[in-house]
Amino acid sequence: MKILVFGGTRFFGKKLVARLVTAGHDVTIATRGKTADDFGDSVKRVVMNRESREHLFCLAQEKWDVVYDNICFSPQDALYAIAAFQDKVGKYVYTSSLSVYSARDRALVEADFNPFYYEIVTGSREDFDYGEGKRLAEAVFFQKAGFPVVAVRFPIVLGPDDYTGRLEFHVNHVLAKEEIGMPNGEAEIGFISSDEAAEFLEWVGTKSDLTGPVNAASDSVYRLDALMQLIETATGTTALVEEVTEDNDDSPFGIEKTYYLDNSKARAAGFVFQDLHDWLPKLIAYHVSNK
Repeated sequence: MKILVFGGTRFFGKKLVARLVTAGHDVTIATRGKTADDFGDSVKRVVMNRESREHLFCLAQEKWDVVYDNICFSPQDALYAIAAFQDKVGKYVYTSSLSVYSARDRALVEADFNPFYYEIVTGSREDFDYGEGKRLAEAVFFQKAGFPVVAVRFPIVLGPDDYTGRLEFHVNHVLAKEEIGMPNGEAEIGFISSDEAAEFLEWVGTKSDLTGPVNAASDSVYRLDALMQLIETATGTTALVEEVTEDNDDSPFGIEKTYYLDNSKARAAGFVFQDLHDWLPKLIAYHVSNK
C-alpha cells in the first residue's frame, strides 16, 4: 500500500511508521522536519506545515491508499484535508481522543459523542481547547468528507518514549517525597501503550474495514489510588497524595470522576487488546530503574 503519515517521527507515530515499513508498505512521512528519524531510505520524507492548505494540496497531487493524520487539531485542519484529498485517498485514519467525551463516571462508548450531528464551527487550533478542537475536527470529517474516515479515540498513551513525561511525573514526585495533587483516588482511569496504539493504527488502516469513530484502549482500568500503590511498591516510598496542591504538583491523571473508554466495538471487529495490568507495572518499573 502507498501510505502517507502526518506526524511519524516520535512516540506512537514513529512506532506506526516502523510497523508499516516492516510490513512492506510504501511510506511517506510528512512533518515540519524538526525531529530527526532513523528510518534511512526506507521511507520518503516531506517537510510541510499541516495547517497549510497549499502544502496539503501539494501532497494530494498523488493518490494514497491510506492517510494517517496524527496532527489534526482543528476543524480548519480537517476542512483543508477534505478539500485536498477528495478522490485521492482510499481511507483516512484520524487520530482523535478520549477528550471528545464530556460524560464522566462510566465506561464511554462511541455513541456518547456523535460527530455526525455535532454543529460545525470553523476555526484554527488556537480558537478552541484541545477537546473541542478534536470534536469539531471529527464533525467536519464525518459530515463533509467524501472518502472513508475512521476516527481513533485514544485515552492517555503511555510508554518509555512518552515525551510528555506524565507517568514519570508521578515516579519523580514519589521518589522526591513531593506532594501529588489528586482530587479523587477512587476514580477509575484507562490507558493504552505506545506500542499498542501503533499496532491498532496499523490494523485499523491496513487490515480492517472499520470506519466511523472507534475507541482504542487497553483492557481493564485502574483506580487512581491503586495506581499510586503500584508506584509506591516499585519505589519503596510512600506517596504524598493530597486533594489540593500547588498547580505544578497537580497529577496529569488527576480526574475528578471515572473517565475511561469501552473498547467493545474494536474488540468485536477482531482487534485483541493487551490487559493494562500486564504492561503498566512493567512500565512503572522501567521508569524507576532509570532513575
